[in-house]
Amino acid sequence: MAIYGKSISENNLKFLEALIFTLKDELNPQLFIHQSLDEHSTLIDRFNINFFDGQDLLVNGIDLLISFGGDGTLLDTVTMIKDSNIPVLGINAGRLGFLANITQEDIVLAVKALKNKDYKFDQRSLLRVKSKTLSDNKTSNFALNEITVHKKDSSSMLKIDAFLDNEFLNSYWADGLIISTPTGSTAYSLSCGGPIISPGSNNFVITPVSPHNLNLRPMVVSDNVVIRLRAESRESQFLLTMDSRSISIENNEEIFISKADFSIKLIELPDHNFFKTIRNKLFWGKDSRN
Repeated sequence: MAIYGKSISENNLKFLEALIFTLKDELNPQLFIHQSLDEHSTLIDRFNINFFDGQDLLVNGIDLLISFGGDGTLLDTVTMIKDSNIPVLGINAGRLGFLANITQEDIVLAVKALKNKDYKFDQRSLLRVKSKTLSDNKTSNFALNEITVHKKDSSSMLKIDAFLDNEFLNSYWADGLIISTPTGSTAYSLSCGGPIISPGSNNFVITPVSPHNLNLRPMVVSDNVVIRLRAESRESQFLLTMDSRSISIENNEEIFISKADFSIKLIELPDHNFFKTIRNKLFWGKDSRN
């Protein structure tokens, strides 16, 4: 097993220690921790933990990756796992936690569920993006949440021509355009007025960012289409983002977005499903007047 985190605050260090202790006590696995957490050497030495660098999961025989942080931390694990089929367990040490939805108070419960195999796999689809610049830079070209085209250094809008399977859809005059998976429908797309799509619904969401025309609404399309985008602005470049990673693209360079040919396995514990998560995180059914 391996644990990945970006950085651990003093307040969260005790929960990381509890996680390691419980794993050793209940499962006694060979345990690895990401090298970004090497500052916690006392804890690591006490439990005899090895380091991994994110690209050696298969080499080290890791069969489960635990993300300790927020949703952004879990998104980082996708670039490590790629198509290896290694499942991810998300423990929330961040803020909102749609993906990493296991609270720190439930660490013991989560480890016992792993021991008793009392969980199921939640398969999440990904987006794959292709462009000349991405190919030249050998950048990871997939995303769990969304692919976004966005203006770069100017206050001027982008003009984004969008095609579905070579059929012209629309020219978007906007700050950007989000292509979201069902997983990403609760992220950037939601903040721009996009709908919430349940995982496994086999759709993409196309959501404009601050469109010039207010009648341009988010659109749900089948995930078996290829979305082709061509953007231009007054600047010579715009940004292409894949979750939290970004790269500069030249005006009018064509971008092709489709469903990736692999998925990510998230571990879902009993009573920690998608619908309960959105009820809790979005305060559905709560009366703020009381």
